[in-house]
Amino acid sequence: MTLHFPTRAERPGKLAHAQSLKAPDPDLPAFMNEAAVLKRLFGRVVAEYAEFLFYAWDDEREEVVGVGHAIPAAWDGDRASLPDGGFDAVLEALFAEEPQTPTVLCALGITIAPERRGEGLSRRMVERMAEIGRDRGLDTLIAPVRPTLKHRYPLTPIERYVSWRRPDGTHLDPWLRTHERLGADIVKVAPESVVVITSVAEWEEWTEMAFPESGAYVVSGALVPIEIDRERDEGVYVEPNVWMVHAPPPATKP
Repeated sequence: MTLHFPTRAERPGKLAHAQSLKAPDPDLPAFMNEAAVLKRLFGRVVAEYAEFLFYAWDDEREEVVGVGHAIPAAWDGDRASLPDGGFDAVLEALFAEEPQTPTVLCALGITIAPERRGEGLSRRMVERMAEIGRDRGLDTLIAPVRPTLKHRYPLTPIERYVSWRRPDGTHLDPWLRTHERLGADIVKVAPESVVVITSVAEWEEWTEMAFPESGAYVVSGALVPIEIDRERDEGVYVEPNVWMVHAPPPATKP
């Protein structure tokens, strides 16, 4: 099996994807695709930043088995200045009327076909993403990471969750652990990284639950409870992510 990692700019057009990548990501609840900023701007990311979108291409099967998305971003290196808005904020900043000059690459997400997980592909995808950034002069990779297992602990504050470790000292969360093993540091929490606001009826459809009164509800796949307001006919989900920073590799001596 030989894998290649071309960008969309290098391999434009539609490529054959593994069947499992054509369906909704099983790791993400349906409502995550309904975030207003994502719906408004992600099409532009794909169309205008093809050099930062890349694939894991399996030569033997002749299909895509993984997809990675990243965008150039401006960051001054001050950890405190990483936006609380996380994912949404970096997308908004990219398409601002007067965008700042990019200084880093910001990860948006990596998706791997379920049948190809456990092969170390996630590590290779992160490494390839960082390489794409370095090739374009963006030596630091930053990421508003969505912890894989946080949905199992929706009532635990994410600030506590990020401190949980296994007996061997590595992070309990496998996705945070992968980033750490690649040299990334947990810098801060992005408490309002993704915001989804829509009607109660839509929330009931997505979650297959009834919300008979206003209040906080734990729903499948959500990292924190959603807030239902029956009077306003509104459900609000504000997802926290974790800012992680991959510093550039040390320069090699001549």
